[in-house]
Amino acid sequence: MTSMRNIFIIAVILALLVAIPPFLGLGWQNALVNVLIASLFALAFNLLIGQAGLLSFGHAAYFGVGAFATLHLMLAIEDGLVFPTPLLPLAGALAGLVVGLIAGYFSTMRSGVYFALVTLAIAELFHSLAPHLEGIFGGEAGVSSMRMPWTGFTFGSILEVYYLTLAWVVVCGLGLWAYTRTPFGRLTLALRDNEQRVRFLGYNAHSAKVIVFAVSAMVSGVAGALQAISYETTNYSLFASGVSAQVVLQTFVGGSTVFFGPVIGATIFTLFSFLVSDLTRSWVFYQGLIFVLIMLYAPTGIGGVVYHHLRHRHQIDWSKMAAPYGVAIFGGLLIAAGTVFLTETVGILFGQEYAMARQTADMGFPAFELFGVAWQPAGILTWLLPAIALAGGCFILTRARRQIDHLWAQAGKNGDETANSATDATIAGGAK
Repeated sequence: MTSMRNIFIIAVILALLVAIPPFLGLGWQNALVNVLIASLFALAFNLLIGQAGLLSFGHAAYFGVGAFATLHLMLAIEDGLVFPTPLLPLAGALAGLVVGLIAGYFSTMRSGVYFALVTLAIAELFHSLAPHLEGIFGGEAGVSSMRMPWTGFTFGSILEVYYLTLAWVVVCGLGLWAYTRTPFGRLTLALRDNEQRVRFLGYNAHSAKVIVFAVSAMVSGVAGALQAISYETTNYSLFASGVSAQVVLQTFVGGSTVFFGPVIGATIFTLFSFLVSDLTRSWVFYQGLIFVLIMLYAPTGIGGVVYHHLRHRHQIDWSKMAAPYGVAIFGGLLIAAGTVFLTETVGILFGQEYAMARQTADMGFPAFELFGVAWQPAGILTWLLPAIALAGGCFILTRARRQIDHLWAQAGKNGDETANSATDATIAGGAK
C-alpha cells in the first residue's frame, strides 16, 4: 500500500512538471530548468554522503568537467559531426565517470575529514588550472557553443530545453533510486555504518568506495552537461568552491537521510534565489541562516522531518497537535519578520547609497524607506518593532515547542504500550 501511494505521488508530480511549464513565463521556465539541474546534482552528491557516508567538498569538479565535455561535443557538432542533441549529456556522463574513477581512487584512500580535504583539493586544482588551459577550458572567457536542431526539434526555446532536462533528470533519478536498491547499494550502506565490518566480511572496501564515487561523479557530469546545454556557455567558475558548497547546503537542508530529500533542498534554495535575489542584497545571508537553523533544530533536514511525521502519523492525535503547530508557525513567522526587518535596516544604514544620502543631508541621519514605509534611524519604532517581534516570536515558539515535545513523548509511550500489549497477547495465545 505504501509503495502504491509513493508511486501515485511521484506520478502526480511528474504530470504537473509536464503540464504546467507551457503556461508559465520564460523566467519561470528557466527557473524550473535550474531547479531540475540542481536537484539532479544534489541527488548525485547524496549518493556519496547519504549512501556511503563520504562527504565531498569538491563535487563541483565533476559537474564542471561534464559541462566542458558537453560544450566541446556541441562544437564538434557545429563543425559537422553527426550526433543527436538529446544525447549530449552522455558526454558529460563519460567525462564525469572517467575523472571520478581517477579522483575517487586517490580520494577514497582516506576517510573522514581527510577524504573531504582531498576532494576539496582536487576541485581547487581544476579551478586553478582551468584559466591557463585555454585549449580545454577556454581561458577566462570559457567555452561557448549552440544547440543544434535534431529531427524537427530546434532546441531554440527554453521550453524544449526544459523537457529535455526533465527527461534526463527523471531517467537519472530513477536510475539512482534503483541503484540504492541493488545488493551493491546495500553494501555501500554497510560501508557508511561500519567499514571495518565490511572488510572482515571479505569485501574490498576501497574498490566499493571508488565505484560509488565514480557513479556519483558520472551523474554529476550529467547535471553539468544539462547546464551547458541550457546556457550554451560556461567558464572555469564552475569549479569554484561555492558550487560545491551550494550542493552541500541543498543536500543537508533537504535531508540526506531520505532519497528525495536533496530535491527538496535544491528546489527551495534555487527558487529562493530566483525570487529573493532581486529584492534584497542579503539573500545569501538568509540562505546561510536557513542552513544554520536547520542543522541546529532539524539535523535530518526537511525531508527527514516530513518522513518522521509520515512514519508516525497513526500514533499522533492530530486534533491535539494542530493548535501547537499553528502557534509554532506563528512564532516562527514573527521571528522571521523581526530578522528580515533588522537585517534590511542594518544593510541600508551601512550601505553606500545611504552614506551618500547622509553627506547630502542638511543635518543628522535622513529617513530611509523599507517595505514602502519611511523610517527614522533614531526612531523608537524602528528598533522596537523588530525587537518585540523577535522576543515575542522566541517566547511563543519556545512554549509551543515544549507542548509539541510533550505530545510526541506521550504518543511514544502510548505506542510502546500498544506494542507491549500486542506482544503479551501473542505470547498468551501461543501458551494456550
